[in-house]
Amino acid sequence: QADFVVGNPPFIGASTMRAALGEGYVESLRGAWPDVPESADFVMYWWHHAGTLARRGGIQRFGFITTNSIKQTFNRRVIDAQLSDTKQPLSLAFAIPDHPWVDESDGAAVRIAMTVGVPGATSGRLLLTVAEHDAENGEIDVDLAEKKGLIHQDLRTGANTASAVALRAMHGISSPGLKLHGAGFIVSEEQAAVLGVGRIAGLDAHVRPYRNGRDLTGNSRGVRVIDLFGLDAEEVRKRFPEVYQFLLERVKPEREAKSVSKDGAGYARLWWLHGKPRQELRKSLVGLGRYIATVETSKHRVFQFLGKDIAPDNMLIAIALDDGASLGVLGSAVHVTWSLALGGRLGVGNDPRYNKSRCFETFPFPADLRERSAAISSLAEQLDTHRKRQQAAHPDLTLTGMYNVLDKLRSGEPL
Repeated sequence: QADFVVGNPPFIGASTMRAALGEGYVESLRGAWPDVPESADFVMYWWHHAGTLARRGGIQRFGFITTNSIKQTFNRRVIDAQLSDTKQPLSLAFAIPDHPWVDESDGAAVRIAMTVGVPGATSGRLLLTVAEHDAENGEIDVDLAEKKGLIHQDLRTGANTASAVALRAMHGISSPGLKLHGAGFIVSEEQAAVLGVGRIAGLDAHVRPYRNGRDLTGNSRGVRVIDLFGLDAEEVRKRFPEVYQFLLERVKPEREAKSVSKDGAGYARLWWLHGKPRQELRKSLVGLGRYIATVETSKHRVFQFLGKDIAPDNMLIAIALDDGASLGVLGSAVHVTWSLALGGRLGVGNDPRYNKSRCFETFPFPADLRERSAAISSLAEQLDTHRKRQQAAHPDLTLTGMYNVLDKLRSGEPL
């Protein structure tokens, strides 16, 4: 029983809760609080409980320090459920969506958010970090700008972009790339040749060029991935015995070691296949010679074409569109602004995150795109070709480096 609740709950993500707290604790926690999505971080259980108490008159207000991932879709659902209750609404009286934080125990730099909830429908104060300066003893001085108004579940005022819903026209077009569940699937060009690429008929289609986020924004590793989707183990053994033996030694033991978990048993049984082979993505790419890709979490929001033979990593968002006009629309300032507003930010670098269900599926393409497609397509194709040509000509040049320079040119900073 209390009048006010103030706290700094443990920063434990949903994916690490079982390791940090134990299987039994997590199962009991989720059983006790079924209204909190399983995808939500540990701190959101405090947020949900305090919000419910405030709405029902049990406390006057509450304030929490949380990770800045509170704005991400998986945590935002908890806030939205409290703010959108029409009979007993909750409001945010104060919020700082993003603020630097240096941990006292180990000096680790993280990003945090602060939120204060009160019962009723009311406007609040939103403080935004506009500049950061190094201070003594590893501390950081912060300049803040204040806005007043109704604070939404994404810790913004103004247009409620967080309430945007997915459009039917965008359904089934975008997907994360392949989730391997085993580094043993990744091979170098030399290893691929030893396994029979270029020598054994049909193997080239199953040992494909593979790209992750760093390959696209930095320097490509030039690796391949073994992708045996559609084949059973006996078929792999008969057709590609070297590949079978390779995975038997490098992937199967790892899968079996993790088979004690609920999900691990299924992965161990299908040890020669990726953990998440993305069947729907494969269907959407049939008949396309290329597709559009962007890195899920990246400093700069850049879209580019990848050939149909290239397998995307789980941290890439693959979009099953192959026309230049679509590439131009996605790379436009309008879409980038939209994606920054609806996506979250992640990590110490505070990099924008492209959540495909929030950033892509809610975005309406221009109604008159067909009339303007030739001009947009020409510019987009030129840009994509130019970037790739420059990277090929200068092996040390990265996509991140290009856009760092572009940002400085736009802001007038000296190079």
